[in-house]
Parts: sequence; C-alpha cells; structure tokens
Amino acid sequence: MGKRTASLLLLGLVAASAACGSPDASVVGGDGSQGSGLPPGTAGSTTPSTGRSAGTSASPTAGGDLDAARIRLAPVTTLDQPLAMAVREGDDSLYFAEQGGRVIILRDGADPEALLDLSADITAGGEQGLLGLAFSPAGDFLYLNYTDLNGDTQVVEFAMGGDGVVPGSRRPVLSVDQPYANHNGGNLAFGPDGMLYIGLGDGGSGGDPHGNGQSLDTLLGKMLRIDPRPADGMPYGIPPDNPFVDSDSGRPEIWAYGLRNPWRYSFDRETGDLWIGDVGQSAVEEIDFEPAGAPGGTNYGWNWFEGTRQFFPGDPPSDTEPPIYEYAEGCAVTGGYVYRGTEIPELGEAYVFADFCGGELTALRQQDGRVVAERSLGITVPNLASFGEDADGELYAISLGGEVSRIEPA
Repeated sequence: MGKRTASLLLLGLVAASAACGSPDASVVGGDGSQGSGLPPGTAGSTTPSTGRSAGTSASPTAGGDLDAARIRLAPVTTLDQPLAMAVREGDDSLYFAEQGGRVIILRDGADPEALLDLSADITAGGEQGLLGLAFSPAGDFLYLNYTDLNGDTQVVEFAMGGDGVVPGSRRPVLSVDQPYANHNGGNLAFGPDGMLYIGLGDGGSGGDPHGNGQSLDTLLGKMLRIDPRPADGMPYGIPPDNPFVDSDSGRPEIWAYGLRNPWRYSFDRETGDLWIGDVGQSAVEEIDFEPAGAPGGTNYGWNWFEGTRQFFPGDPPSDTEPPIYEYAEGCAVTGGYVYRGTEIPELGEAYVFADFCGGELTALRQQDGRVVAERSLGITVPNLASFGEDADGELYAISLGGEVSRIEPA
C-alpha cells in the first residue's frame, strides 16, 4: 500500500502499541505497493518549487520565541480508539468520536459517558469507522461523518437540546459511495463563514487509479463546502460563491480538489486560514495552506504531484498549488491547529502537527504563505491520530491507543 496510503489509521491496535519501523505492515490501505522502508520521524521541510504558486497569508505572524516553547502532556482521559474531538458553543464539555461508533461526552469532573452509539450502523476498523464530528456554530446541531455497513461515507445531523441529542432528530445530509476501504477522509469542520467543510479522500486503493483527485465530476479527492441545513428541497444548500456553482465543469459542492486523503484540517480561529494535512502515497507527507478570503477552486495537485514531486507521468497543469510544508520520513501526517491559547505564549501563532508513526509534535510558523520557522517540540505521542482545540484555544493530542492529553506549558 505504500507506507503513506493510510488516512492515519492502523488496522486494530496491535500496531498501535508497536514501533513504526515497518509502517507498511501496520498502516492500512490495501493497494499492495511496497513502501520505501524509511524510519519513522520527521525530516526538514522543503520550500515549494518556484514553478508552482504559493498562497498568501491573511496576515503576517509574529508570536513568541518558538525556540523557547517548552511543553508537557497532561493526561485527560482514556477512551476506546478516539479519533476526533469537538467543542460546542456555550458548553464546557469535550466531545469525542470513537472509531467504533460512539460519541463520548467528557464533562468537567465527571467520567466519560456515551452521548450516542452508532456502532450498529458503522463499519469500523482500518480506515473505516466514526471518523469525524463537528457542532454547528451555534451548537444546536451535531454533525457526524462515518462509513456505513456498505463502507460508504455518510454525513448525518442530530439536533441538540440542552445537554443531549434530541430523540428522533437524526437526518441524513450527504452520502458518497466509496470504491475501496481506504482514503475515506472523514474530518468535519465549520469555517469562519459558517459553512461545513467536508474532506474526502480519493476513494482508495493506491495511486488514485480512477483519477478522482483531478476529476471535477466526483466528490472524491476533494474539500467540499456546503450549508448543511436543507435548502431548495435538498438535504443541504450550496453556497452561491462556491467556485463551480455556475460552471458545467465541476460539482457545485467542491471547494478545492487534488487531495489524496485530507485526514485532518483546521481553520486558524484568529485569521481564518485553512491548514490541511494531506496523507502522501509513499514518498512525501504534505501540509497545504489556504489563506482566508481565498475564492476556492484550488488544485492541490494529486495525483499529478505527491508534495512537490511529480507522481503521474506527463505534462501536469500549471495551476496546481504546492504544499506549504512537506517531509519525507514518516507514514501519515496528522494535521493539527494553529495555537491561539494563552498558556504557552511562546507557541503563539504556530501550527502544531505530527506524524502518525513518528508522533513527534512539530511547530511551524508561516508568513505570506511560506514557512519562516519550525522546530520539534520535544514530545512524542504514539499513534497520534488527531488533535483537538478547546474553547480557549488550548490544544489536545489524541492517540488511537486511547490516551487523550492536554498540551500544557512544561
């Protein structure tokens, strides 16, 4: 499958407690190709080639002395294969998605409890399961992304009332057929514009055999942008400023394309910039960057490019966008967040991410769409499948092995 074909998930927890020295045997993808055998960890970044354009930041960044940042992990809870975290407006609780199908609520001072259990409706294991959750900006709706019993992607909505889900409020929003069991994407995030962004992988196997990443006739290999509430007799609305709304050349839900498996992405809560961790094939892991206010329609290159390296032979289009950062050692990038908390001022305005196998927390700062500072934070989290951000902008590291930890000043 190539050591990076997974969307960060291991097949079961056998590999979760093992070293990642042979990631091809652990990371699920199933396309059968051989990996490079590189050891886990992170290598230095590479500057995008000048032949492809770079984005521009919505505002320059400054932050504190990144070299002086010192962090530690404070244990929060232990769950059953947690994969995502969300917070709700007006609610101090933390909400988690477990791969097996449960939504867990963690209230201050209380033990974790199940808010929902969809395990009977979900195919879980490998890269499938309950993969993402997000609350609407007002906190009145909960959205979940999972693979159903046929292995297809389902995005569903539940109404929230008080501290719980309104009984009988489940409503289907979006369904996407998945040709293979890997590269499902699965993340959900509301942007500063109030729209729901849905990341979908290229459909799986290896090398994007159906060309989904570059095809505008499919939702696979895309970042979608929708209004998840019903509109015009449809289960969701299409924002009128989406890039392909008035075009016959693409699906109107598409916001960006050329993505292989956008496993975790997030918006900078202060600037609105979008950061995407896109899992590579076998040579490069990449982080893509879209400045706030961008009009959409960006082509991030897959499968013409894997990072800045040409992957598919031929003459690639000239308008592909290179990653803001890439690295050549690891198995699958776990996208994180720009730190906007107050407890670690030295980390301010830095994007924190890791690799699933290496697990080493790394911080980047960007200015005008280019990385201007980077460093390891000296902390490793085994099987780091996701990050979380609470209402105060503090960050959490979520291991598929079960441990949820808060990132705090050392």
